[in-house]
Amino acid sequence: MENPNLLSELEHLKISFDGTAQKLIKNLRRQEIIMARSDKRQRIEYDELQKKYDEVALLNREIEDTQREVVFMMGTIGEFRSRETGNHVQRVASYSKLFGKLIGISETDAELLKQASPLHDIGKIAIPDAILNKNGPLTNKEFETMKNHAQLGYDMLDFSDRPILKTAAIIALEHHEKYDGSGYPNALKGENIHIFGRITALADVFDALGSKRCYKEAWEDVRIFDLIKEQRGRHFDPKLVDIFFENIEVFLEIRDKFSDD
Repeated sequence: MENPNLLSELEHLKISFDGTAQKLIKNLRRQEIIMARSDKRQRIEYDELQKKYDEVALLNREIEDTQREVVFMMGTIGEFRSRETGNHVQRVASYSKLFGKLIGISETDAELLKQASPLHDIGKIAIPDAILNKNGPLTNKEFETMKNHAQLGYDMLDFSDRPILKTAAIIALEHHEKYDGSGYPNALKGENIHIFGRITALADVFDALGSKRCYKEAWEDVRIFDLIKEQRGRHFDPKLVDIFFENIEVFLEIRDKFSDD
């Protein structure tokens, strides 16, 4: 026999449960609406922030690109003044980056080396034309004046805290140092010469010897290679000389790509 009190209580519980469930559903739907609005607002704010970030990133890239172009043009101006070609700085830059990667410096530093190396001879703009473009060998006195371009280049560039110009200052100062300590301006020896200076020294000499200048004709490859081998451990870092000959075809491809012809 059914218990009327029990049935009444169950019906009451069902009504109470249905009411509570409806309230919960209503609250959850309200919460979903609030969250959806909040998510939409957050997405809008995020999109606006992302847009601003992209604009800043683009501006930074434009600044960096402009800086690289200015540095390259400065290097090219220095070469034009000494009646050399802009392709010389392009080749030296490419050789230098290749050397950097092959000897194991980071990709960032190798690219920095490439971008800064065009300024290796920027100090020559302060050397008198009569010495800079003299047809024939320099006298001892004239050569001493010419040697000043390394320190002059450093002094021109070292004022800046920008990495590309700091690197260029090191290269300008040290690319005429020699591995055996007989170079200038500070007679640095071995690994006391910054790796950027050691790399640019070999890259610059390799290209200069193979190029026609006001004071000489271009050398043939065999003669260039013989001199580089002879100067291993004297003028040039022996590790870099070994890298050069182990990868000679790649260096020659760069030379052909940026030929003066």
